[in-house]
Amino acid sequence: MKITIIGTGYVGLVSGVCFAALGHDVTCIDTNREKIENLKKGISPIYEPGLDVLMQENIVANRLHFSDQLTDHIKGSDALFIAVGTPTANDGVSADLTSVFAVAESIANHLQEHIVIVTKSTVPVLTNAKIEQLIKAKNPKANFSICSNPEFLREGSAIQDFMQPDRIVVGVRTTQAHQTMKKLYEPLTNKSIPLIVTTPESAELIKYAANAFLATKVAFINEVANIAEVTGGDIATIAQGIGLDTRIGQKFLQAGPGYGGSCFPKDTKAFAQIARENNTPSQIIEAVIESNQKRKHEMGKRIFKALDGSLANKKIIILGVTFKANTDDMRDSVALDIIPYLLHKGAQIHAFDPASSHQAENLLPLAMTWYPSLSALQENALTDADAIVVLTDWPEFKSFDFTLAAKKMRQKNIIDLRNFFDPHRVIQAGFNYYPIGHQPLKVKS
Repeated sequence: MKITIIGTGYVGLVSGVCFAALGHDVTCIDTNREKIENLKKGISPIYEPGLDVLMQENIVANRLHFSDQLTDHIKGSDALFIAVGTPTANDGVSADLTSVFAVAESIANHLQEHIVIVTKSTVPVLTNAKIEQLIKAKNPKANFSICSNPEFLREGSAIQDFMQPDRIVVGVRTTQAHQTMKKLYEPLTNKSIPLIVTTPESAELIKYAANAFLATKVAFINEVANIAEVTGGDIATIAQGIGLDTRIGQKFLQAGPGYGGSCFPKDTKAFAQIARENNTPSQIIEAVIESNQKRKHEMGKRIFKALDGSLANKKIIILGVTFKANTDDMRDSVALDIIPYLLHKGAQIHAFDPASSHQAENLLPLAMTWYPSLSALQENALTDADAIVVLTDWPEFKSFDFTLAAKKMRQKNIIDLRNFFDPHRVIQAGFNYYPIGHQPLKVKS
């Protein structure tokens, strides 16, 4: 099938590359000419494991194309995907649909042959209905059907999530749209992956409800972790005991510093706003948002407390700054809360992240020192350091040299906000260990 995808951000680019890998003829559109030229060369603007290689393979196979000219590619396309950003609006709660509606406006007068307009962007319920109304108002003769096709891609494993999804959701009103989407996803549904066909409104709500529920699990286990820390419990065992209940499941029960990234923060806010606008306030999601914000603010105080209530001139090593491993995404990363707090309290910050040092330098205070590799950090930053803080659980950090660190550091403290390191290995190396959801483990003096 011939597909046009508008937007080459995270969702648009990953979807475009994967659709091409399924055998479709895909053109990805973006107004940023420099970005398009780099994409034509196989240079991805985002860090996502495996994306560069898959993109280059499909460019060579002539299934994947890039352009900054939208109207040249509408004619003859079976489906046109809207995959532009829907960040939080200036009001701090709503989804900003400016780009979505701008796309609808720009394509309205070019819909002569039937085409399915597919919303891949995460949008509030009734948005697809508004897109339909907008296009018809501008061009009453427009020949199209609408479809809501939400994405369920996790950063760091997006290709696998696209190629092996738990389900595919399409919200349609017409038989034509249904048949187009059925054919589009046939390479996946032939592998027994469920295809849920519903209305656009239900599809829109499925996306928001899914993210809101997962965010609720994260906030819940973090609150349980707080109780475990003061009562002598162990959150890893508690989460296992909860997660083995098939009604609950083990995923998203890893205690940590709070959720971040491109989806959960904005989608929970938008979900709560949708509920308020429809006079059905969601007390649960409102509480989740508040709990997570409080959680992130508390993380800096944990480090402050572990270092005896003083950070003045304390040298702190930061491992990872992205909101999670295997991505360069800094959106709502806990590092954006913790590092300014530590610097404000007088700490000296030395940091390394495998993917996002350059991006992070533009988002975090200048008064910190960055290192190009883990080995460079271990060689040059550990001398007279007072603490190592794990903010992101990058696999590369498993090779951290505790023996070397113990020889160089002034104070031996590891504050692990991801429960990443093996506590026994840390203690054996002579470090005090401060995990999440467990009382501190300190070396006996």
